[in-house]
Amino acid sequence: MIYTGEISLRTQADGEIIDITAKVQKQLTESGITGGIVTVFVEHSTCGITTVEYEPGLIDDLGKLWEKIAPKTCRMRTMPAGATATDTPTCGLPAGCVIDRAFIDKKLALGTWQQIILVDFDNRPRSRTVVVQVMGE
Repeated sequence: MIYTGEISLRTQADGEIIDITAKVQKQLTESGITGGIVTVFVEHSTCGITTVEYEPGLIDDLGKLWEKIAPKTCRMRTMPAGATATDTPTCGLPAGCVIDRAFIDKKLALGTWQQIILVDFDNRPRSRTVVVQVMGE
């Protein structure tokens, strides 16, 4: 069985990190599927999606790291947001625009401190769409 849902967000840009775990879990619950894989995909090239421990120290550290990777003041042929979103997989940070996670008994299989986050690297507020596809039985 396959279920597809969407999460709509309004972001503030500039490396904003948003915990979307509860919204993904809600889509998973609404699917009615008990176990399988959930794919979380952000439809925007200047965003990243991954799992991290969503706590203030790490959030601050990530912002500092991304500023070193692609400073907002750096002159690039592409905007720094696109370069940062593209480069981060090589740093073990956002896995690009998609992640897959297992779920068991209608519950995301995440570590004790893991949350699913969306990171917006763009330079202005945007409306964002995250597609959540649940596959299983």
